[in-house]
Amino acid sequence: MTARVRAPELKGRGWLNTGGRDLTLADLRGKIVLLDFWTFCCINCLHVLDELRPLEEKYGDALVVIGVHSPKFEHERDPAALKAAVERYGVHHPVVDDGDMHLWQQYAAKAWPTLAVIDPTGYLVASMAGEGHAEGLSRLVDELIARHEADGTLHRGDGPYVAPAPADTLLRFPGKAIELPGGNLLVSDSARHSLVEIAPDAETLARRFGTGERGRPFNEPQGLLLLPPAVASTAGYDVLVADTVAHQLRGLVLRTGEVTLVAGSGRPWRSTVDDHPHDALAADLSSPWDLAWFDDKVIIAMAGIHQLWWFDPIKRTVGVYAGTTVESLRDGPIPDVWMAQPSGLSVGGDRLWIADSETSALRWIADGEMHTAVGQGLFDFGHVDGPAAEALLQHPLGVAALQDGSVLIADTYNGAVRRYDPSSQTVSTVDSGLAEPSDIVVTAGGEVIVVESAGHRLTRLAPGVVKTVTGERHKTERPASLLAAGPVTLDVVFTPAPGQKLDTQFGPSTRLTVSASPAELLLEGAGSTTDLSRKLVINPAVTAGVLQVVAQAATCDVNVENAACHLTRQDWGVPVTVTADGPSRLPLILRGMDES
Repeated sequence: MTARVRAPELKGRGWLNTGGRDLTLADLRGKIVLLDFWTFCCINCLHVLDELRPLEEKYGDALVVIGVHSPKFEHERDPAALKAAVERYGVHHPVVDDGDMHLWQQYAAKAWPTLAVIDPTGYLVASMAGEGHAEGLSRLVDELIARHEADGTLHRGDGPYVAPAPADTLLRFPGKAIELPGGNLLVSDSARHSLVEIAPDAETLARRFGTGERGRPFNEPQGLLLLPPAVASTAGYDVLVADTVAHQLRGLVLRTGEVTLVAGSGRPWRSTVDDHPHDALAADLSSPWDLAWFDDKVIIAMAGIHQLWWFDPIKRTVGVYAGTTVESLRDGPIPDVWMAQPSGLSVGGDRLWIADSETSALRWIADGEMHTAVGQGLFDFGHVDGPAAEALLQHPLGVAALQDGSVLIADTYNGAVRRYDPSSQTVSTVDSGLAEPSDIVVTAGGEVIVVESAGHRLTRLAPGVVKTVTGERHKTERPASLLAAGPVTLDVVFTPAPGQKLDTQFGPSTRLTVSASPAELLLEGAGSTTDLSRKLVINPAVTAGVLQVVAQAATCDVNVENAACHLTRQDWGVPVTVTADGPSRLPLILRGMDES
């Protein structure tokens, strides 16, 4: 039996969704408390928000979910931006602003997202990183309810959540937009789970598609694509919609407003990469964020697994187009590249331009190769113009290729529109002071319209305005793990959820993939094996870098008929500092149900 650990106090810069009240653990005594360490840029964190909704509904009188917002990007430290994100993503539980990362360190979090469970008497009983834990959490909560109800320490009743007043605007956190053949604009009204057709003045409502309720039929839709007329005629719909939180694609018939499901099982992707076509309706997708017509097919920005996929509307098949699922930045032949939440797509000539949000990068594909025009990696960002090799963006979500070969970038967390000129390889600022721009539309008449997401509107870009910004450079301030130069043991600790066991009926049930940035950080130990422990050799000549670790484990239910199988998967980008006297072991928790 391990020693019981008291949960650290919940101290932050402020609270949301509590009616102005600061909560303490004493206020929550008698409840099971689930802490969700998240940051609103992180797609895996957004997946967890959706996984927690059924738990909040099922256990509402016994379980209190508390969001702990520990930011990655500088923009995410802004309390106003956090407040907007809480509304944007439909967070219906209290959120503490951990802007100084105090709680992150107190609870020893190492990855976004991390979950921690506190029992009704105030003791920390479990922690786990990554997504896909809903079923395991449900079983753990059932066990805690039974135990503490018997002990008299569980107090049922309403939780501390206080809903904010609803807003009244035509659009609410719109995501993407396209121009329709008649000149109207079609906008994904993401927070209202619908599509909105707006007149060319960008203000007058023409039609709304969807009820506005989550899942009827849309669930936080984002990307839109007007199919080529010949393809649309055969496919039977005009517009393809990336229904992001539903992990599906839907087709919209403009004349009738009919919406049909055309791709995606509705289950989030948790599998292995292959190069085979799959039946579109049976395939598991993962947060499709944007769409483009390129190379005679639909390209999907599959933000949830850091890849691009293709979709054939005629054959109704899907498959992987680019990327390995490793979250980082690496160029080269498209099957082997690394991306990090690709969120915006645009075609210019023979190039597919990509806003790769988590690496704060502008990237492009031509002739089967990926290149980086702007961007330096997962943890470097800012607002710096000038030579592209030195310029910085901050979490861009949209991109638009122009006829002159240049590219406009919706530089979301800088609140700016930036321009990349391939001929001079320079970056400039076209406009700033915008509220989280998430997409850019270039109309047939040459007008530029910006989807100003946190401003809940479409904004016309003033023509001819270009200025140079030499702003601050930022680096994500995550505490680095100290490691010794030379031999190091990487141990990924995995404990199956209650009622589950490792599934070995078809061979090894675990997999571990390790790489590094820069690659020279690792002298030995890169690659994939089925063992969750790995000997690494750290290069003494490299003082710092990032270890990219991807671990997964397959489990199945025990002692039940028709046992279900589950796949737990987590990606870590672990910043490391190499020192002569550093530790020679790096432990990571894939899932920890370490109940005392």
